[in-house]
Amino acid sequence: ALAAARGARASGAGRRRAAAKEGAEAATEEGEKKKEGFKALPKQTRPFYPAEQVGALAPLGYFDPLNICPPGNEGNFRFLRAAELKHGRVTMLASVGLISQCFIKFPFWGFQTEVANGIQCVGQIPAAYGTFILVVAISIMELLVWTDNPRREPGNFGDPLGFNMYNEDMRNRELNNGRFAMFATAGIIVAELSTGKDAAQQLGLA
Repeated sequence: ALAAARGARASGAGRRRAAAKEGAEAATEEGEKKKEGFKALPKQTRPFYPAEQVGALAPLGYFDPLNICPPGNEGNFRFLRAAELKHGRVTMLASVGLISQCFIKFPFWGFQTEVANGIQCVGQIPAAYGTFILVVAISIMELLVWTDNPRREPGNFGDPLGFNMYNEDMRNRELNNGRFAMFATAGIIVAELSTGKDAAQQLGLA
C-alpha cells in the first residue's frame, strides 16, 4: 500500500511537471509570435452598408447603378457624401443667385449698368473682380474653417447659429434639395448657353 501511494504521488508530480512544461512552451511560442509581429485577428464586425445611411429615400432608395460606392468601404462613402453635400449646397445658392441677380445688383463698381445678366457676367469687368474675391473667400473657408471632422458625419460643420435642426429629417431634406438644385443649376446654364436667355427670361419673369 505504501509503495502504491508513493507511485501515485510520483505520477501526479510527473503530470504537473509535464503540464508546467507545456505551459512554458506555449508562453514562449506566444512571445516569439509577438516579437515577429503576429497580431490577434480582430473581432468580426458588421460591414458598412451605404444603403442604410441618410439620403437613401423613396422612390429610388439607394441609387448606385454603377457601383461607385460598394458596401464595406466607409472611407469612400464619406468622401462621396461630403462631395455630394458640398455640390448641393453650392448649387442651392447658385440656382437662387442666377435668378436674383437679374433683379438685385450691387450699387457700386458699375454692377447695375455694365454687367449683363446670366452666367456670362462672370468674365465681365467689374463682375470679374467680385468673382475673384468670392473664389478667394471660399478657398480660405474651405481650407481653414469648414474642414471635415472624422468624428462627425460628412459635411457636419456644427451649428454656430444654434438652430438645433441637425436631425435625420433635416439632413434628408438638405440632400434632396441639394440634388434637385444640382439638376436645376445645370438646366439653367445649359438652357442659357442654348437659347441666350438668362434664368429670369427662361421662367418668363423678364
